[in-house]
Amino acid sequence: MLFLLMQIGRGRYALETSRVVEILPLLATDEVAGAPRAIAGTFNYRGMFIPAIDMSELVLGRPAARRLSTRIVVVRRPPDSGSPEFVGLIAECATETMRCGEGAFTSDGVRGADADWFGPVANTSSGPLRRVNVDRLLSAAFSRSRSPEDA
Repeated sequence: MLFLLMQIGRGRYALETSRVVEILPLLATDEVAGAPRAIAGTFNYRGMFIPAIDMSELVLGRPAARRLSTRIVVVRRPPDSGSPEFVGLIAECATETMRCGEGAFTSDGVRGADADWFGPVANTSSGPLRRVNVDRLLSAAFSRSRSPEDA
């Protein structure tokens, strides 16, 4: 499997590339009034406005650093999740990929109720690498951001 590597704080994370549609440079987003802090805003992606979730804000409570290596990773949502079809993930150091087998990731026994999108860990030559479950991440981010009219 091919994974996109990214950083959140000092931690290294892997995102399965089968969900990745496109990797964009960090674009300006339009703020959405009343949205949770992790929703950085929306941006125009090929004629559609789609939300951008700031991974650093979601996990660390601070926005992603504005660097050349900070990217917006456009991922496809599951078909039954409703609109929008695409979501942007703002991720630091999202410039490398790595190929490894499914079996390289093993459970470390750590589970957080607020962060169940972080999955098993692989031991790599560069240190631990935690897998991100995109479906759980998007579910958590959007369930926190639902407005009363969406209910």
